Parts: sequence; structure tokens; C-alpha cells
Amino acid sequence: MHHLPSESVPHARTLMGWPPAGPVWGRDIEDVRRDVAAIARTIADHEPVVMLASPEDAAGAHRACGDAVEIVGMPVDDLWLRDAGPTFVTGADGALAGVDFGFNGWGGKQAHPNDGPLARRVLELFGVPRIEAPLVAEGGSLESDGAGTLLVTESSLVNDNRNPGRSRDDIERKLKRLLGVRKVIWLEGVRGEDITDCHIDALARFVVPAMVLLSKPPAGAEPGDVWIRVYERARAALEAATDAEGRALEIVELPEPDPDRLGDRGPDFLGSYVNYYLANGAVIVPRFGDGHADDEAAALLGALHPGRVVRPVEIPTLAEGGGGIHCATQQQPAS
Repeated sequence: MHHLPSESVPHARTLMGWPPAGPVWGRDIEDVRRDVAAIARTIADHEPVVMLASPEDAAGAHRACGDAVEIVGMPVDDLWLRDAGPTFVTGADGALAGVDFGFNGWGGKQAHPNDGPLARRVLELFGVPRIEAPLVAEGGSLESDGAGTLLVTESSLVNDNRNPGRSRDDIERKLKRLLGVRKVIWLEGVRGEDITDCHIDALARFVVPAMVLLSKPPAGAEPGDVWIRVYERARAALEAATDAEGRALEIVELPEPDPDRLGDRGPDFLGSYVNYYLANGAVIVPRFGDGHADDEAAALLGALHPGRVVRPVEIPTLAEGGGGIHCATQQQPAS
């Protein structure tokens, strides 16, 4: 049986996508490319990075990312490799396989003629066996402790825009078989408030087994705000939950930046420090522009991941587009 390892295991490489010009990013295309290139160059200091770029964009991607990042010509619709790319699992003998979750544009919210078949194409490129999932999901909707426990939101999986007519129990059974987990912890999330229907990787992440990092809305948020409700219900569910070993969870809160210190931000802005990325020997941490919150988050993430250097990256446009560093990356475990 295959299992979904923790992101903390050694990686063979990080996969990323180069955003193409067009309606998705519009006039912000050069700014978001600057953010993506900054992430890629930072990760490349620690492990190989493969940037998938539509063939007509390959030369520009190489100029922006530098020689340390390998550019591979492959058509993409957007940059979110966490969701459109394969989710890698390992077998008992360490053999690698990739799960293709049938990316459908987060439930049909975005066109995906190239990103739909992207997982299959990536697996073919690297010669990794493909597992066709019996349900639709995205990599950002799955958080594993690597030891048998999976953390997910109900809103992004038990949703007719992805898995019509399927019950939570049915989806849980399939996830357990597919990802080799013994326990699934469900958080409620919220449907329709963002393009992902509340992916887990911007809300809660495992630091180590039985320890969960929870994104906390800023102190100035309006009472009754939908994201405060999501946080409060997530916290209550985590406090009541146990992992695959029957252990209660230690919850560590990570406050989000103060919107008043960030200037003019649009409705899709994602200010979640929980959406960080672990590379080999490093933790790649977003900076949003609230200096105090940025520094506090970097310090906490460094303390929670001892032995890893903290590498902050400014991602103003990426965050404005509703995603973060974790959303833009997908790790391939070393086999």
C-alpha cells in the first residue's frame, strides 16, 4: 500500500508552474511572475527546482529564474502546481507513485484545458507510475502527518462541484485506501468564499504528528466575519480530535497579518503564514508587509522546524491572487 508522506521528508525536487499571460492574471502578470521567480530561486538554494512553462514562455522563465532552476516546456494554465500537479505517495519499499486527482479547476471555477491533464504529463515526464484517483481533489486540500493521519476540509471535498452525490464516509474510505491513512480529521471549512472552497493548507498544517499549526484571523477582524467562524469551528474540531495513534492534538496558533498595515488589498488576498513550504533544510516563509507579524511568523516557524534555515520571501501579487508559497509548489519525495 502507498502512503502520503509528510512534507518534511527529503525531497528529490520541487515542481512549480510559470504563469502564462492571459485573462487569469491580466495586467498583474509581470508582478506575479516576479513573485514566482523569487520563490523558485530561494528554494533552488536548497534543492532542485523544475519550473513548468508553456513553450513560448520558457526563455522568459529562464531569464527570471536563473540557471539554478530547470525550465521544462509544458503547457500550463496557471501557476498552482500544488493543486494541478500530481500528489506523490511512496510504497513500503520506498517506490514512488503519483496520484492524479483529476483537477477540474476547483470545481469548474477556472478553465483548465492544460492543467487538467498536467498531473499525468508530469508523471510521464519523470517516469513515475500514475494512480488514477477515484475522486476529485487537489493537493492543497490534503495535509498529512506522515504517520497515518490526514487533515482535510469538508467544504473542498464533500462538494458537488467535485464529487457530486458522494457522502463524506464514502470519500473518507477512498482517501484511506488511496493515501494509506488510518484516521481522517474533518474540519468544516466554508464553501464558495474563495476559489478553493477553503483548502486545508491555508488553514491548518501538521508541524509533527499530534501538533497542528492553525491560522488565526487578525485581532481587528470583524466579529461574525466568515473566516473567524471558519477558524473558531476548526479550533473546536481540532480540540476534540485525536490522531491515528489516539493522541490529543497540540494546537499552535499563527496570527495572520493586520490588514490595516498592508495597504490596499483586494477580496481574494490570502494572508496565511500557514501556507509556508518545507524544502530540504529550509522553511520558506511568506512576507506580506506587516513587519511585526511577518517577523513573528518567521520566528515561530523557525522554532517549530529546528535545523531548518528560515527563508522569507515577499509575495504581494501571489497573495493578492488568493494563494501562497505552498499553493505554488509541489514536492517530489526522494525515493
